[in-house]
Amino acid sequence: MKTLTTAISTAFLLFSCQSNTVDSLSPGRYRAELKVQNDQVLPFVFQVNSAQSVTFKNGDEEIITTEVSYVNDSVKIQLPVFEGYIKARMTKNRLTGYFITEEKDRRQAFEAEISDAPRFSLKEEATVDVSGIWEVKFTNPDGLTYPAMGIFEQDGGLVKGTFRTNTGDYRFLEGAVSGSVLELSVFDSAHAFLFQASIQEGRMIGVFYSGNHYKETFIAHRNDNFTLDDPESLTFLKEGYDDFEFSFPDVNGEMVSLADDRFKNKVVVVQLMGTWCPNCLDESKFLTSFYESYQSKGLEIVALSFEYVKTKAKAFANLERLKNNLNITYPLLLAQYGSTDKNLAQEKLPMLNKVWSYPTTIVLGRDHQVRKIHTGYNGPATGQVYLDFVDDFTTFIETLLAEN
Repeated sequence: MKTLTTAISTAFLLFSCQSNTVDSLSPGRYRAELKVQNDQVLPFVFQVNSAQSVTFKNGDEEIITTEVSYVNDSVKIQLPVFEGYIKARMTKNRLTGYFITEEKDRRQAFEAEISDAPRFSLKEEATVDVSGIWEVKFTNPDGLTYPAMGIFEQDGGLVKGTFRTNTGDYRFLEGAVSGSVLELSVFDSAHAFLFQASIQEGRMIGVFYSGNHYKETFIAHRNDNFTLDDPESLTFLKEGYDDFEFSFPDVNGEMVSLADDRFKNKVVVVQLMGTWCPNCLDESKFLTSFYESYQSKGLEIVALSFEYVKTKAKAFANLERLKNNLNITYPLLLAQYGSTDKNLAQEKLPMLNKVWSYPTTIVLGRDHQVRKIHTGYNGPATGQVYLDFVDDFTTFIETLLAEN
């Protein structure tokens, strides 16, 4: 009798496990959490459209991936372009696993379940409105500070916006105000950011978490007249240099230089970037579309990539993946791999005083004289700032193209 009871119990357990096990993602809206520091969690949402299609959502941005693979009851979700991926065990309506970035040796606990729950729970009605411009000062663990601009829109308790810095923006942040506490997050595989701040008398005091490996503090106050440094004043040609030059291999291993026939008598935009860099991705999307419109009028674009991956083969694979994801038709050159150190980048381009940021964009006239160097990139999340940039850039390039 005992043997029969044991057999029945074992069969029941097996049936229960099997009934709770799935071999593909269940369609629906998921609310997810990543573990960061100090027992905090970074929430985000995504939509499983089908077993092979997932859409991640941050503010007004939607990131669709079809790079979804399965092994037994586990799923791997690889987001476009960037290295990081989610690997999780699937049970009915629930995922448990990790967000992994192999080359950086980072692993972050992850869980998600089908839910209509909001990104951040609104525990109480908002008592403050953060809409507008904020002057921000971030302080890193070494005590060094840097300025930023907070740009937010609030509707009830819901908030969208971003932080701009002198080297770019923190892309599409989404969150909420509950009482007098602001919480914002973004997850796009490159960024896993969480911002938390208390607000009193028009002043923010907060903490910024980047994944589970880095943390900064910040303070902010309202200032509609606040401005950041001029992005065209930070990087310039050093004294004694008149020209900008480059010579690096493309994805086919062929050396490409400014002296090549394709660049002769052309306006040339040189992008210093990396496939790991979200602001570079935003700029690459813009430049890809811009190139389609202006190549026939005498414009050439070339990207010089600085990659953190340890091997040349992996670096070229990342460039090829970016090229295919965005349908880029201008050359992508490998300038450096194994490090994204900006001092090393500056050594590869000794005519520049300093490389402050990825991306940095150098614009050359038809005579290949440097006409403008722009540090950083403020993408679509910055709203009017981005629209103004597009107008200014277009006007400037059209002026250069009109020159003989």
